[in-house]
Amino acid sequence: MSWSNKAWTSIEPIYEQIINMPFIQELQHGNLALEKFQFYMQQDARYLEQFGRVLAYIGSKTSDNEQAIDFFDFAKNALIVEKALHETYFTQFNVVDTHADSEVQPVCHHYIHFLKSTAAFAPLEVAVAAVLPCFWIYKVVGDHIYKNSQKDNRYHAWIDTYSGEEFAEGVHKAIAYADNMANNTTAEIRDEMWEAFEKSSQLEYQFWDAAYQLTRWKK
Repeated sequence: MSWSNKAWTSIEPIYEQIINMPFIQELQHGNLALEKFQFYMQQDARYLEQFGRVLAYIGSKTSDNEQAIDFFDFAKNALIVEKALHETYFTQFNVVDTHADSEVQPVCHHYIHFLKSTAAFAPLEVAVAAVLPCFWIYKVVGDHIYKNSQKDNRYHAWIDTYSGEEFAEGVHKAIAYADNMANNTTAEIRDEMWEAFEKSSQLEYQFWDAAYQLTRWKK
């Protein structure tokens, strides 16, 4: 069994929690409170700004030119999506974009800094494993929501973003790079890769849950 198959098997309970959590269920049915979706949009935009930079940094660390190009492309695409959020969805869903309303909140802050610290201080293989859930879980959850939502779902335009073939191609590339790295490293680093993959998967759940709970810094 490949590293990625084992990794996904290990986080299947987290995935099941994600697709059954209130945020995802209500998003799927189109009855998620607008305030919660707006909070999510704000935090997702802040997250993607930094996620794109982490991907670019990973690209700069690899000695494989093709992998570097792909990670630079991943970074560019993350920033393009972030730009689209501001230019399209922020307007469509009346998201207020001021510092007081859209500052990075606790879970987003923790996720960003977990990825940054992992990219900066852990082996490259571990950094790749840490960013993988944002690709993979988003794709699988996006497909799940797309298949189970109605066309009149008011969030349908956003749902379409994560159910396209272009996004799927990037996910497959990221998984393949993680498998290749796992096959060519030590057992100790493979264990670190699994730990990082699991932690990011948990943070994916926490990110959506924070939007549902409107989790903000205590004043």
